[in-house]
Amino acid sequence: MLSRFMMLFGFFALVLVSVYWVNRAVILFDRLIGDGHSAAIFLEFTALSLPNVIRLVLPMAAFAATTYVTNRLASDSELAVVQATGYSPWRLARPVLIFGVIVMAMMLVLSHVLVPASLKQLREREGDIAGSVSAQLLREGQFLHPSDDVTFFIREITQDGQLRDVFLSDRRQEGRAVTYTADTAYVLREDGAMNLVMLNGLAQTFVAADDRLSTTTFSDLTYDVSGLIDGGGSRRPRTYAMSTADLLLRTEEMADIADDSVGEVLEEAHGRFQQPLLAVVAAVMGYAALMLGGFSRFGLGRQIVLAIFLLVLVKLVESAVTAPVRSNGALWPLVYLPSVVGLGIAAVLLHLASRPFRRRRGMAEVAA
Repeated sequence: MLSRFMMLFGFFALVLVSVYWVNRAVILFDRLIGDGHSAAIFLEFTALSLPNVIRLVLPMAAFAATTYVTNRLASDSELAVVQATGYSPWRLARPVLIFGVIVMAMMLVLSHVLVPASLKQLREREGDIAGSVSAQLLREGQFLHPSDDVTFFIREITQDGQLRDVFLSDRRQEGRAVTYTADTAYVLREDGAMNLVMLNGLAQTFVAADDRLSTTTFSDLTYDVSGLIDGGGSRRPRTYAMSTADLLLRTEEMADIADDSVGEVLEEAHGRFQQPLLAVVAAVMGYAALMLGGFSRFGLGRQIVLAIFLLVLVKLVESAVTAPVRSNGALWPLVYLPSVVGLGIAAVLLHLASRPFRRRRGMAEVAA
C-alpha cells in the first residue's frame, strides 16, 4: 500500500503543482512583462514562488492519493480479502500513517527552510525591480502614465542610452500644466535621485487661472523623475521571510521589526508546524472515510464525498482560529486545533469501520 500511495502522490503532486504554478505564472507574466521586464526576471520570479506552491498543494496531493488508492483497493476486493484474513481497519491504517509522516517531513523542510528563504529572496527582488527606472519609464513608442497627472513618451532609445524626441506632460500642480518636449535626453542618477536631462527643447506652461500659455526654450533642463517611480512600497521585513527560531525565541522583537502584532508572529511560527500536520490529517481522513463503506458493487462515491466534506470542515476550523490567534498571542495553541479535530474525526471513523469487523470475527469464533 505504501508504494502505491507514494506513486500516486507523486502523480497528483505534479498535476496540482503544475496547475497552481501555471496560474501563478500567468499573473506574473502579465505584471512583469507588461511593466517592461525581461523574460529572465519572469523565470526568476516563478522559480522563487515554486516552493510555496509546493507547500500548499502537498496536503491535497496526499489526500487525493490516499482516497484513490483506498477506493481502488476496495473496488478490486483487495481490502475485503485482507480484512478476511484478520486485519482490522486500524491495522491497515499503519501504511497510511507512515505515508502521511513522510509527506509531513517533506513539508517541514519546505515550511521551515525553503519557503522562508525563497519568499525573502522574492521580496528583495521585488523591491529591486520596483525602483527600476528602465522598466517603468524607458519604453520607446509608448505613452506611459507613471501617475494620473503625468504622461511620458519616448520615440526612440539608442544603443548608448540616448532618448530621442521626448515628451513629458506634468499636471500634478492644480491649475497649472507644464509640457516639455526635447530633441534628446538622458537619465542620470545623482545622490540617490533619478534625473531626466533634456537637451534642446521647449517648455510650455499653461495657467488655468488667467488662461495664459507661456513658452520657454532651453538648451538643457534637468527634471527629477524619482517621484514618478514606484519604489515598491515598504522594504520592511515580513514575518513569512523570517526564520522559525527568530519567530519563536525573539517574538516581540520580530513583531516590532515587521510592524505586526505578537499574535501574527506566533500564528506564522506555529503555522509552519501546523501545515505539515495537515498532510497526516488529510491522508488519514481520506482513508478512514472510505473504510466506512466496506465492499460495495456500487462503489464508494458517498464515502468520497464525505471525505471531501470533512476536509473542507477542517479547513473551515483553520480559518476560524486564525483571527483569534492574531488578535491575542496567548491563544497560539488554537493553531493546532484543525489537526486535533481532523485526527479526532479520523479516529471516530476508524472506530465505526472496525465495529462490523469485530462482529464478523466474533461470530466466526462462536461458530468454531
